[in-house]
Amino acid sequence: MELWEQIALGALAVLVLFLFRPGIKATLERSKNAEEKHWGTLALLAVVLISFVIFLIWSVR
Repeated sequence: MELWEQIALGALAVLVLFLFRPGIKATLERSKNAEEKHWGTLALLAVVLISFVIFLIWSVR
């Protein structure tokens, strides 16, 4: 990748962070104020995602 493409990609990443920052901040605030935590659901989704990625890697070999 050329240098100007890397610079453009970095600038785009920074722009995306600034665009999504208010939504991320509000979501984190709602998460802090939530009465019920859903750690079990998060763990299950992480296990499913990791298993799927491992399956994809295994199927390509």
